[in-house]
Amino acid sequence: MYNDETAAKIANYLLEIEAVKLSPEKPFLWTSGLYSPIYCDNRVSLSYPDIRTFIKYSFAALIKTEFPQTDYIAGVATAGVAQGALVADALGLPYVYIRPEPKKHGMKNAVEGFLREGAKVVLIEDLVSTGKSSLAAIKNLKDGGGQPIGLLSIFTYMFEEAFKGFEEAGCPYFSLSNFSVLLEEALRIGYITHPQKSTLEDWYRNPTLWSQNVK
Repeated sequence: MYNDETAAKIANYLLEIEAVKLSPEKPFLWTSGLYSPIYCDNRVSLSYPDIRTFIKYSFAALIKTEFPQTDYIAGVATAGVAQGALVADALGLPYVYIRPEPKKHGMKNAVEGFLREGAKVVLIEDLVSTGKSSLAAIKNLKDGGGQPIGLLSIFTYMFEEAFKGFEEAGCPYFSLSNFSVLLEEALRIGYITHPQKSTLEDWYRNPTLWSQNVK
């Protein structure tokens, strides 16, 4: 996480524009087949100039502090493509984006754009859950000749699996906001009640078991 003030502000923004929705009583069905009381689509932030600008400069400030040696910014397809381009523009850095897998035709690229061999790259994601797609992007970047020095996201569910994966990949990870901060802010502004917060915390502790108990 970046810092408490930034994390809280972004959490409030995401709730305000309904990029994040909390619904403990009527859970959402994820593509994985699991039920979840939270749904996150940070692409919605792109439709709000003030909010996307705040996110862009929060990323830029974090990169200047933690990764001053950055040569390139890379957006992770698909949701990180636009966010990454905004950050690269704010920093005046070259930009590429990374496909989940190489194209089946043409040049069969996984990394789109010109990437200098050995360049130090910070990857931008909108959301990190288990981290699997992010780790695939890190691998594709390495295969494309880049050196991933960090991965950043707007929001994370804070699953231990993701943090462990980034550590094993040797890629430092930071998120501007996270699940824990979001719950505190949602409770503070009256978006959820204390019992609803407890339900959301139960889901976080064991999403699979929680999903299996949904009627």
